[in-house]
Amino acid sequence: MRTDILGVKVDRDSMEDTVQKIQKAVEAQKTIQVVTANPELIYATGRDVRLKQLINGAEIVTPDGVGVVWAAKRLGHPVVERVTGIDLVEALFPIAAEQAWRVFFLGSRPGVAEKAAQRVAEKHPGFQWQAAHGYFSSEEEPALLMQIREFKPDILLIGLGAPRQEFWMFSHLDLSTVSIGVGGSFDALAGINKRAPRWIRNIHLEWLYRLIKQPTRLKRQLVLPRFVWKVLRSGKEQRRTRKVR
Repeated sequence: MRTDILGVKVDRDSMEDTVQKIQKAVEAQKTIQVVTANPELIYATGRDVRLKQLINGAEIVTPDGVGVVWAAKRLGHPVVERVTGIDLVEALFPIAAEQAWRVFFLGSRPGVAEKAAQRVAEKHPGFQWQAAHGYFSSEEEPALLMQIREFKPDILLIGLGAPRQEFWMFSHLDLSTVSIGVGGSFDALAGINKRAPRWIRNIHLEWLYRLIKQPTRLKRQLVLPRFVWKVLRSGKEQRRTRKVR
């Protein structure tokens, strides 16, 4: 149940199915890694074979964004829906509260992860949490790792930015039952960067809303045309191969 997008294997599951997989992993104490694959991350694997190998080794790889959904459909293996990092964690928090999971928030600037955790805990009381910022040095990392291990999280949310968070996640497989790369989700959860209104999300223009609100994202967005071109070329090559056969 995966689709191949430029060599990256992306799950075709719905949000509900993805949440259920993660819940079952926590309940069974089965260690898994979750990668939320957006177009920029998938495009980056074209220049980094190790990154591609790591992503394809994850138990869950979600289609994070309308660009990935479009690519899957264009290549003939559509996904059910987009499953973004922020939407995924927001779907998990009610379950975390109900089942008293232990959740560690790691990433963003000093104070942001704590604020995000506090806001979530106010809305969904019942889970235990700890938090740490993502600007730790190599000298500070051992103490951070000890803190996480002693906390024994069921869920470790890693917001270090891609692909740093993916490399870091796969370098520390023993820290949590479920580890999820969540990019800049903490800024949204903390109320620093407000999400687009739901109607904008429903018409798949959240990326444009974020670009208008955060013009500094323009450099990142310039990857999208190159991603589209590679997908179109990949589809053309696939059709040519089928004709030869």
